[in-house]
Amino acid sequence: MNRKSTIRILLVVLITLSCASLPFSQGKEKVKIAKEKQLVLNWLSQPQTVEKFGKISDAIWSYAELGLQEYNSSKLLADTLEQAGFKVERGVAGMPTCFVASYGSGKPVIGLLGEFDALPMLSQKGRVPSQDPLVEGAPGHGCGHNTMCTAAASAAIAVKEAMDKYGMKGTIKVFGSPAEEIVASRPHMIRAGLFNDVDAVIDNHSGSGFGTSYGRGGNAVFSVIFSFRGKTAHGANAWAGRSALDAVEIMNVATNYLREHLDPAYRMHYVVIEGGQAPNVVPDKASVWYYVRNSDERVEEMFERVLNCAKAGALASGTELSSVRFIAAVHQSYSNRAAAELLQKNIELVGMPPWTEDENAFAKTLQKELKAKEEGLPTKVDSLRGPSPVSIGGGSTDVGDVTLIAPTASIRFPGQVPGAIGHHWSSVACNYGSTAWKGLNAGAKAIAASAIDLMTKPEELKKLRAEFEETSKKYPYKSFLPADAKPPLDINEELMKRYRPLLEKFIIEK
Repeated sequence: MNRKSTIRILLVVLITLSCASLPFSQGKEKVKIAKEKQLVLNWLSQPQTVEKFGKISDAIWSYAELGLQEYNSSKLLADTLEQAGFKVERGVAGMPTCFVASYGSGKPVIGLLGEFDALPMLSQKGRVPSQDPLVEGAPGHGCGHNTMCTAAASAAIAVKEAMDKYGMKGTIKVFGSPAEEIVASRPHMIRAGLFNDVDAVIDNHSGSGFGTSYGRGGNAVFSVIFSFRGKTAHGANAWAGRSALDAVEIMNVATNYLREHLDPAYRMHYVVIEGGQAPNVVPDKASVWYYVRNSDERVEEMFERVLNCAKAGALASGTELSSVRFIAAVHQSYSNRAAAELLQKNIELVGMPPWTEDENAFAKTLQKELKAKEEGLPTKVDSLRGPSPVSIGGGSTDVGDVTLIAPTASIRFPGQVPGAIGHHWSSVACNYGSTAWKGLNAGAKAIAASAIDLMTKPEELKKLRAEFEETSKKYPYKSFLPADAKPPLDINEELMKRYRPLLEKFIIEK
């Protein structure tokens, strides 16, 4: 055995010992754990389990596939579940990388959400505390999605082990959800009826803390590409042409004036994705991609104002607004309080993973690089959080639509360094290696333990459902997507064609 292999084995053993240290007591009192829950906690603490899913996470990290192009990531996860005995439906809801993996039969049906797409422009070497891309300009996992469907898959397989041993009734499902970074898959999955029989849903997300929350939060978002058509001409005789780029620029000026009249909780941002190819040719085609974020009640009104800015751009430039293409349109999130309270109990049961000196040293070095507080990794789980008394808007997720279809709450599990910036190279650096392995393992334990509670304690599921019924009366679900909207399968195709061959030499084998 060579020195490299010996070091790897020792690393796996150290991670496993850390992950296996379950807090079976709180204070001085012993915690009584049901045999089904004890089984999933023990199964997830096994050395081979920790290593297997850690390697899967690292492999997905190395694929760095953008939304709806996650062919390797989706296949690896679906194959893993299928080999464990799950029935896997692939390519569902019109998306080749979308899948649903099911085990068991009958009620209750507990769904686990999992994401696996990367972000553009964020390529970075793992566990390197300064910016150092693997491939300049390539994608990277700057939001931890490589750990998230991995955590859901490992939790589901652990639940399956308990179902087999103890004859538990019900169904566990993993919803392999592509393209969360462009909030594009869940509304189409709902429209395809994939959640019709689900009684409750457990979502998860990577972070630096370990906790959950409830209530209404985030912003609804319309993600839309506005395209304009003009007429080419020589740049020196521009009066003979009509510039589609002028239309984009006039639209952007108008929307930037609009910002003055928006509530501070609202958000609006854009990128020009087509604007011509040479300065001496008046561009006859140009496109701009907008995110319009607002509350559920006001996002449609805000979008109409942005659409009017686009029409004004076309009118002023003498061009045509040739298309308004919806990439996505999703709701705010309505996290179920009863579900969050259940998740919180299991988060506290599992506890924060213990970190090594080396892991804390890396965290402090990265924090120093980012000029953040040099505090290392967290040692305690977070308290349960309720909704903010003041709406501050913020980000968006297509999980929001799922929260209006079934009672849903999300576990945020650790692994990233406090102070690391979301959608930034620093997060990519955190989402690989031992801290990511420990974080997703802790998250999987809390997910699996919560799923066991929902499958074995009808009274707990009843609480979730009762609250959800009240929410549904107040906020009945309607899709914001136009009826003719299709999954944007082409949106990241060219970028992945460019970078996939360059990233292949860095692929980490599972």
